[in-house]
Amino acid sequence: ADASRNRMIEELASGAADGVDANEDCSHKIILGRGCDPIMAKRAGEMLPPFLGNAQLVSCTDDDEFFSKLSEQKYDVVMFAPGACRFNAAKQPIPGGNSSTQGWGLEQYREKVREHQ
Repeated sequence: ADASRNRMIEELASGAADGVDANEDCSHKIILGRGCDPIMAKRAGEMLPPFLGNAQLVSCTDDDEFFSKLSEQKYDVVMFAPGACRFNAAKQPIPGGNSSTQGWGLEQYREKVREHQ
């Protein structure tokens, strides 16, 4: 698992570096990310902000926390991590769901995000 995580972080860093504008300040922007792996969420939270103009990255890995954060404030971007997207593409449940989101795919999450944002 660690080798896969390391490879993904390296790929993210490599791709992110291609589009970086070092002069752009996005520190006033807030991104909410919903993933499924707490270790990757922590690593991405440390690695991604400099590539995103120092935007604030708020990560969560389960729906209870995700919906709580959605209702607390507005975000500039709401995104799903690559792993969650892979589960969705494979028509498998996204880990971290709860009883009210059982069987949801990204389309249902998108609708919920639009309700709150």
